Amino acid sequence: MDLLKKFAEELDHFVRTDSFPLGVKVFRNEAEVPAKAKRPMRDLKNRITICQGITMARRYGWTLAMGAEDLSCPIALTAFGFQPVLPYYEEGTLACGMYVESPEAAKLTEADVPKFSQEESGTIVVGPLGRLPFEPDTVLVYGNSAQVMRLVAAAQYKRGGSIASTFSARADCADIVIKTEQTGEPQVILPCYGDRLFGQTQDHEMAFTMPYARMAELSEGLLGTHKGGIRYPIPHFLRYEAEFPATYEKLMELFQHPAPRG
Repeated sequence: MDLLKKFAEELDHFVRTDSFPLGVKVFRNEAEVPAKAKRPMRDLKNRITICQGITMARRYGWTLAMGAEDLSCPIALTAFGFQPVLPYYEEGTLACGMYVESPEAAKLTEADVPKFSQEESGTIVVGPLGRLPFEPDTVLVYGNSAQVMRLVAAAQYKRGGSIASTFSARADCADIVIKTEQTGEPQVILPCYGDRLFGQTQDHEMAFTMPYARMAELSEGLLGTHKGGIRYPIPHFLRYEAEFPATYEKLMELFQHPAPRG
């Protein structure tokens, strides 16, 4: 796990986020779930949303394991394959009138949420990257827009081009975990309404995900772009001469051409 610690230290050095960078893995075999991971129902005595678990991990430094019995969000239970996609959901009942104006638009919205099949479903484990006792599937970093930009630049360092991401204002947990795993590509994540309401993600925060299999590439990109001058905090260009009001400029002229005294 020395490599995980190295990556976490590099993210801290180059990106300087105010919460822990995380590792995420979906365990299809319950026996492989780390025994020391906190289970919401067992250890906290209540069910939570996945976004709550992510915030606990990145703010408290906990490693949490979340299965069907731990989750309170029906959208997450559906998207992560713990429950079937029922017609009531598929028809857009949850989105219609809240996120979109018509059943037709609502169906499109729900159809676009990334989903696991029941066979792909498993226990979602999330914890601080540098402390994990396993190799994650996905690396997740929350930060401000400049920090996310820093990560995007690093992710493009070897390959060039741009990162493709989609935004819907809901179910960001599915984008974070499912979409990143299914596409094998980095994602810029716009925190959804639930993430802000239940996960208490702040207005200035965004997120970035990277398949762990590409972390060595991101590591090289962080160093390469740093050497190239792409850094955080963003340096301010200060090598200019300020302009002042006319009265100030007049005083400056008087300094240069003082009137004779006496």
